[in-house]
Amino acid sequence: MMDWTYCPRCATELALLAAEEDGGLKERWRCPVCRWTHWNNPTPVLAAIVEMDDGRVLLARNAAWPAKMFALITGFMEAGESPQEGIVREVKEETNLDVASLSLVGVYDFQRMNQVIIAYDVQATGEVRLSSELVDYRLYALHELKCWPAGTGYALADWLRARGHEPVFFTEAEDAERRRGLE
Repeated sequence: MMDWTYCPRCATELALLAAEEDGGLKERWRCPVCRWTHWNNPTPVLAAIVEMDDGRVLLARNAAWPAKMFALITGFMEAGESPQEGIVREVKEETNLDVASLSLVGVYDFQRMNQVIIAYDVQATGEVRLSSELVDYRLYALHELKCWPAGTGYALADWLRARGHEPVFFTEAEDAERRRGLE
């Protein structure tokens, strides 16, 4: 997926052109006039498995999602912040919760969206007040959690395994049902 049509330097229409790079010949969207290259690098996304004081995990529903679709708290890393600072900011912005501690769960590719997900286990305190981006949340005991077969769902599965719980994934039919109306 390309989000650039014209060169930001000279306004010439970009073309899919091959050029020699460190790893050999590589085809990318480039300007045929000034040789500007659209690198199309993945975007870093931060994800939080938010654990409440009582041990339950908070999953939230984005305003643009179907009614049955709940997931981790996520957001884009901003320039000038570390991933740790970014996830603390995202948790506060989206849920009003304060992060008491955090630890890295792992890094996951999400190629469909051209993203790299950096997932954290977050111990949070406070009273949940959702931002306008989110319309609902639910708290789940570990044995109630079901993982989804993409991006942050794999982070949740790894997190559950680290706690001695074998993750259960939504079946293909269940996942299709929870995503119905999304695409």
